[in-house]
Amino acid sequence: MQLVIKESTDYKAIATALASEFAETAVERDAKGGTPQYERDKLRESGLLNLIIPKEFGGIGESWTTILKIVRDFAKVDSSIAHVFSYHHLGVVAPHVFGNSEQKERYYTQTVKNNWFWCNALNPLDRRVILTPDGNKFRLNGTKSFCSGSIDSDVLPVTAVQEGVSGLIVVVVPTQRAGVVVNDDWDNMGQRQTDSGSVTFNNVLIEKDEILLPSSDGNTFKTIRSCLTQITFTNIYLGVAQGAFEAAKEYTRTQTRPWLTSGVDSATQDPYILQHYGDMWVHLQGATALADQAGELLQAAWEKNLSLTAEQRGECAIAIATAKVAATRVGLDIANRMFEVMGSRATASKYGFDRYWRNLRTFTLHDPIDYKVRAVGNWALNNQLPTPDFYS
Repeated sequence: MQLVIKESTDYKAIATALASEFAETAVERDAKGGTPQYERDKLRESGLLNLIIPKEFGGIGESWTTILKIVRDFAKVDSSIAHVFSYHHLGVVAPHVFGNSEQKERYYTQTVKNNWFWCNALNPLDRRVILTPDGNKFRLNGTKSFCSGSIDSDVLPVTAVQEGVSGLIVVVVPTQRAGVVVNDDWDNMGQRQTDSGSVTFNNVLIEKDEILLPSSDGNTFKTIRSCLTQITFTNIYLGVAQGAFEAAKEYTRTQTRPWLTSGVDSATQDPYILQHYGDMWVHLQGATALADQAGELLQAAWEKNLSLTAEQRGECAIAIATAKVAATRVGLDIANRMFEVMGSRATASKYGFDRYWRNLRTFTLHDPIDYKVRAVGNWALNNQLPTPDFYS
């Protein structure tokens, strides 16, 4: 299937067509692992990498709600593609969130001009990357883990620590700069094509204006990055759940045999299979509604920009945490229960149905869901909003 996309400006249609194409090779690529080079090239050609960039800087100026729906649609067929696509958008807004107005304009404009593909090297829990002054410039040394989308990327936003400076510093580094080594060491059971391995920085030269310097105002807006991350995860999890449900549904309708004591001629009339589908559908609809609601709140918070208040940000974070808990639970349930409604033949490796559980189980371990439940409980009982950080 060859996709013609350059004459279209209907970006939702472009994303739908891409998802259909990616679905054709998803099982094969999941088994193979490695870099989804062809798929990344198609994303570059599609124009979708410029979705969130404002029109004033040459971008498309779409909303987060649209981007999240596209992420969800990609995740239905290939959660690795959804992963690297979403992390691009998290990366490309880093100068907007953490930098000043000049940095925001420069990186948005250059991304459009050069069609850059951003990745992620922020991982705030890994503090091994050190920034050191070197005259009127700086040097970056150390290794950062879980750098999703790093292979074939153009730009790396990195968190680093500097002696005498409190907190984390965000630095923007071209992936091809001398001293940057992208390690091909991602070998996990799920999300096999996300290239989420490590990146090593060997005395990498950093210009002063590549260190994101936040505005003196807008401290609350600066904390929105974690909300963006968490709502992105939520929609990937939800997309995996929806994809697993649809895959199971198709298989049950066309392949599954009724149990010998069921008393029916078709698996689609088996009372226990119907019970499973009813339960899965109800919980899936609940998670979908929560994710949509959280996405709308996120978009509203984003549009507030520097006028975003701590309360508005906190309410957005609670909505996202609620949706993420629901999506995680229903996703893991469906990715497991789908075999109950398909039967033993569905475990054949040619179908690759196990990838839904492997991908979701791998990704949902990013941060413990228990802490999200606790934060929601503290809000529900004590009206206490979560304290902003990289994870809440």
